[in-house]
Amino acid sequence: MDFSFSEDQNSIRELVKQVLSDIVTHDSLKALAKDGVWFHERAWKQLAESEMLGLAIPEEHGGAGMALTELCILLEQVGRTVAPIPAVETLVSGALPIAAFGTPEQKSRFLSGVAAGQTILTAALVDSGSRNPLAPSSQAQPDVGGWKLTGRFSNVAFADLADRILVPARIRGGEVGVFLVDPKAKGVRLGSQRGTHGQPLWLLELSDARVAATDCLGSANQGSDVLRFMVDHTSLAICAVEYGIAEQALFMTARYSGERKQFRVPIATFQGVTQRVGDAYIDVQAMRSSMWQACWRLEQGLDADKELAVAKFFASEAGARVVAAAQHVHGGMGFDRDYPLYRYFMTSKHLELVLGGAQESLTRLGDLLSQ
Repeated sequence: MDFSFSEDQNSIRELVKQVLSDIVTHDSLKALAKDGVWFHERAWKQLAESEMLGLAIPEEHGGAGMALTELCILLEQVGRTVAPIPAVETLVSGALPIAAFGTPEQKSRFLSGVAAGQTILTAALVDSGSRNPLAPSSQAQPDVGGWKLTGRFSNVAFADLADRILVPARIRGGEVGVFLVDPKAKGVRLGSQRGTHGQPLWLLELSDARVAATDCLGSANQGSDVLRFMVDHTSLAICAVEYGIAEQALFMTARYSGERKQFRVPIATFQGVTQRVGDAYIDVQAMRSSMWQACWRLEQGLDADKELAVAKFFASEAGARVVAAAQHVHGGMGFDRDYPLYRYFMTSKHLELVLGGAQESLTRLGDLLSQ
């Protein structure tokens, strides 16, 4: 059986790689940091002009109508360049649920803007009152013409730039609803936070924040399905980005160890270095195979709970080992802010714990296997 990518998929990979490699350079990231800006707007616009932001968006809304595999190919390249763009938040956590569950009006209102690079979406999946993203503690009460939401969420990325934030909340009867919240609406407050890798994040506080009935995603009995869809696809997206980060860190380490000399010979010839880099290679392959297995099952509409738990475990555990090995082999150079490796380490450490780290993933897998 041939598991290689199609010609179109390889073309997407090369195009996204070229766009991001040309624009998201070490110097451009340093310039953004100097200006106190996180969003690489030029890279985002260029991806839109290259028609890459609409890969998984239906053709009738300006997209290419492709599938999850093509989107993960893009996300892998985002990880390779540690591009500060809302690819996971907008293309996966936001656009995919709207494309799958949204009304025709909701799709028309948001998806074409996402494909054109004009609309940014994000999601609030870290409920301050619940460790389980599938069981939110926030509340939604019926109101005239819509709903009123009360709750508190942390680590919401790009909330200050988003047109809508997808927010899960519990409604009467214990059911779950997912709502498209306007971050500028009355009753919505954003408090500044910062990730371990330096990204500005936001504390989202809702106090009777009003949401129109037309901004409820999915039918009355679909809320739990919408939320699971969001969590599963976001988890996969994180694994794809982590794989890109780890593989690029490995390439950088292999190149550096072949050039860096001690005792007049490359350190790559030292047994300890060879073993460390070899172990990192095995970890990267484990991340790769587990991520694509989970992607395929989700894309085919099959149950992927176990595969996602395995993929997230390797993304967290193996990803941490790879970037730690990269730091150690690079020595002091790996901690130099004038050398790009530190971005890979810090971004990987941030993603490691998003939606559950290695231990939580193993616990979830154990629970699934015991059923």
